[in-house]
Amino acid sequence: MLKTLLSRFGLNRSASATSDRIKTVDTATVMGWLRDGTAVIVDVREPHEHRAGHIPGATSVPLSRFDPARVPDATGKHLVFQCQSGRRCGPASARMAAGGYAGDIHRLSGGMAAWMAASGPVER
Repeated sequence: MLKTLLSRFGLNRSASATSDRIKTVDTATVMGWLRDGTAVIVDVREPHEHRAGHIPGATSVPLSRFDPARVPDATGKHLVFQCQSGRRCGPASARMAAGGYAGDIHRLSGGMAAWMAASGPVER
């Protein structure tokens, strides 16, 4: 029954295959990727949260109207989803994977709260 429903919505990949491509990453790693210019950050918080402060260079693609087509090209880079606490980036990551994105997908562990606790740079 579940396979039929998944297939009907074009989600016929196994859940484990999708989740294998979604990895959790810590703030120090993402900071290094930003320094190297090898990260594409996608902020899935709502626009007012993004305006209040975000990781430098992050693109706002709110989860409430998430569309994988609005995610910037991350070919050859690390695609990192970020939210406030690390929870909303899970559904966004899964939608990105289900939408056919071929690369690895990363979720920022602890989200913006962890980023700020680690004294990560913030744009306003």
